[in-house]
Amino acid sequence: MIVVEPLSQTAFAPFGDVLEVAGKPDKLINQGLCGRYHDRAALDFGAGRAGISLFDAQPRSLPHRLDMMERHPLGSQAFIPMTHTPFLVIVAADAGGRPDTPRAFLTQAGQGVNYHRNIWHGVLTPLHAPGLFAVVDRIGEGDNLQEHWFDTPLTVTT
Repeated sequence: MIVVEPLSQTAFAPFGDVLEVAGKPDKLINQGLCGRYHDRAALDFGAGRAGISLFDAQPRSLPHRLDMMERHPLGSQAFIPMTHTPFLVIVAADAGGRPDTPRAFLTQAGQGVNYHRNIWHGVLTPLHAPGLFAVVDRIGEGDNLQEHWFDTPLTVTT
């Protein structure tokens, strides 16, 4: 069983970046009316290019059955929610070409994530409708998707 924990930059750092407005902005722009939180993700597209796609995922619920994880060996992948509702983030380090013990995080409204290249992660798992996300990831040649199916599914719960 995997117990969900709150998403924080410290806990998530081995897997990627938390995208959020927190603390003081790096600078004020637009006549001081807009705080810019600058360069918040380590985007990595290798020999490809950055692309922005829109995802519309069906909501899931907790407890959640985790039967598969995936990773992208050729580039990072950022998920930016287009609603103000939390979603479930499941990640794992690599253990010889397969996911190590997964960890699950619950975002707060307004948080997104950027998975670093080659990080195992669960599929997009919104907990509320609509499950609208902007996704920034690698577009280019090569096989940028690896999947691992668990022999015995895991349960993610609070």
